[in-house]
Amino acid sequence: MPDEEPSPPPPPPSAGPEPETGPKSTSTGLPSNVAAAIACIPLIGGIIFYILEKQDSFVRFYAMQSIIFGGAWILFAIVYSIAHAILTPIPGIGLFFAIILWVIWALVGLAFLVFFIVTVVKAFTGVRWEIPYIGPMARKQMEG
Repeated sequence: MPDEEPSPPPPPPSAGPEPETGPKSTSTGLPSNVAAAIACIPLIGGIIFYILEKQDSFVRFYAMQSIIFGGAWILFAIVYSIAHAILTPIPGIGLFFAIILWVIWALVGLAFLVFFIVTVVKAFTGVRWEIPYIGPMARKQMEG
């Protein structure tokens, strides 16, 4: 019989693949996608992560976008309150204006909620997504 070469021993069993957490945010210690998703909380999350995160441009972009988004929400609330205070006391048509303003408030509020949810999901999946009109402003702030 020909001499058979012994086969190499099988590799030692491993505990399994190491879980991948993605790139870490340098200042906060959180994974970039998690930090960006938390930074999407309008205004407060954005301000906190914009101050804390100095290196990760992904997190800083979402933080700046969140600050602008929160500011837009506050601006809308102020304009709505002024319009409501001026138009609803008008005798005869005040109720009509109140209904119209309530419908506008509900639709814009729903739009803000949808944009918030989409932004958090995109940030958590690691995709840089710009809110229409707000995203380009945030990008300009990041570049300048």
